[in-house]
Amino acid sequence: MSEPVLVTEKLVAGYGEASVLSAISFSLSQGKTLALLGRNGTGKTTLVDTLAGLTTYHSGTIRLMGRDITKLRADRRAAAGIGWVPQERNIFKSLTVEENLTAIARPGTWSVERVYAMFPRLKERRRNLGNQLSGGEQQMLAVGRALMVNPKLLLLDEPLEGLAPIIVDELLAAIRRIVEGEGMSAIIIEQKARKVLPLSDEAVILDRGAIVYRGASADLLADETVLSQHLGVEKGIRH
Repeated sequence: MSEPVLVTEKLVAGYGEASVLSAISFSLSQGKTLALLGRNGTGKTTLVDTLAGLTTYHSGTIRLMGRDITKLRADRRAAAGIGWVPQERNIFKSLTVEENLTAIARPGTWSVERVYAMFPRLKERRRNLGNQLSGGEQQMLAVGRALMVNPKLLLLDEPLEGLAPIIVDELLAAIRRIVEGEGMSAIIIEQKARKVLPLSDEAVILDRGAIVYRGASADLLADETVLSQHLGVEKGIRH
């Protein structure tokens, strides 16, 4: 059996002296996708930011492909194989699309041409500056940039937030190709559980910085009671 791509053990972290995450322990197998769910303010972004190396560490461990990365800086974690797409996207708005992609590229199977094949809109706008792109195009560029570091694990923090429905469908299709067709391991935060659960293998629900549910995504998708209790998803309503 292959080694998990990610293992966290009793992870406690937050901001300054304040702890947001409480003894978070879970693992993710290689080639699998985890849906990270929970109401607003439950610690989802803090967990992803902690994996990326951007919060205050208190205790516990993080291992990536068996390597302890707990004490590594954010740039070292990126070099180790963490690809991160934050809510803010963090693209270089004064650089062109192509410059954004090449600026942080690392050797591997993902290249500029592969990103363009995944997101044809970016190829059409390859000479446009980041601030000349629509919100959806900026999100595609943020995902493309993360792929260009050729990560072992892709972290996506609400990649569909604020996007038009047609762009949501386009981005969902691309994410599906990345995690299913390419076998990329990923953790995806998404407020609309029914959007992300069909894309994922496993699901974790956080509440007050602690894991309150973990199981197969298909099981959670079929469990109206848990969806309603922990996520506020109304029975019979397709979000």
